[in-house]
Amino acid sequence: MFANFLPKLVEQLTEPTSIALAQSIQHSAIVTPLSNSAIATTYVHQGSGGTPIVLLHGFDSSVLEFRRLLPLLAAENETWAVDLFGFGFTDRIAGIPFGPNAIKTHLYYFWKTLISQPVILVGASMGGAAAIDFTLTYPDVVKKLVLINSAGVAAGSIMSRYMFPPLDYLAAEFLRHPRIRASISRTAYQNKSLADIDAQLCASLHLEMPSWSNALITFAKSGGYSSFKKKLAQIKQSTLILWGKEDRILGTTDAYRFKRVLAHSKLIWIQDCGHVPHLEKPKITAGHILDFRFTTIP
Repeated sequence: MFANFLPKLVEQLTEPTSIALAQSIQHSAIVTPLSNSAIATTYVHQGSGGTPIVLLHGFDSSVLEFRRLLPLLAAENETWAVDLFGFGFTDRIAGIPFGPNAIKTHLYYFWKTLISQPVILVGASMGGAAAIDFTLTYPDVVKKLVLINSAGVAAGSIMSRYMFPPLDYLAAEFLRHPRIRASISRTAYQNKSLADIDAQLCASLHLEMPSWSNALITFAKSGGYSSFKKKLAQIKQSTLILWGKEDRILGTTDAYRFKRVLAHSKLIWIQDCGHVPHLEKPKITAGHILDFRFTTIP
């Protein structure tokens, strides 16, 4: 059974991993300083033992992004995936600015409420920038850091330049269009056959949630995540950089930049893989993350 707060379209999922993860989605009312109202926050929690692994999804995505990776990690370790504030199926409360500061504040209180021990923080694409920002702000919470084809070196979002009326609405509707989303999905994969109907549904289910477009517009207007290039040297945690060698979204140059600036880091290339190793090569990606639990990078 699927939770009743999920869109009805969830019943059209066909891939077993998609169905299983969607059936595992739950929500909890997280009290934060952001609002007088608790924020109904969606997440998946599976597995037990070890330092908790926390997965952060990319831009305009949801916990369903980890449908293939999370079960592999949870088979050996306690694992969480959470919908960042303003994204996924987490409630978008009116009046709160949907930007990086709200995201990390909400994530901290999610962690404090439900986890409350140091974690291995894993961020994919924009989720990598969110993970970096969180690590810089709350270093005692993060034991180790994993960046998967991560944003955070270049500044801002290209969408922000179009976020003034009426283009803000038009830009959001542009991203909503099925053909545009299908095109982005195909670009993310090296193996285009993986960008199938189920993958496209996983990538668009959250668009049915209330205030999706308003939150997206507000986030884009905030400028999104700035470059952390000048701050990366402050990160003392051992950091694993996983990068799909055929990334057509961010390219590959930033992988070298992260490796050069992060003092305690290791870069591993995922061969024959695009922007989403956790979806395209989940067993390889999970293996590297699980091995990293026992590794300290000098």
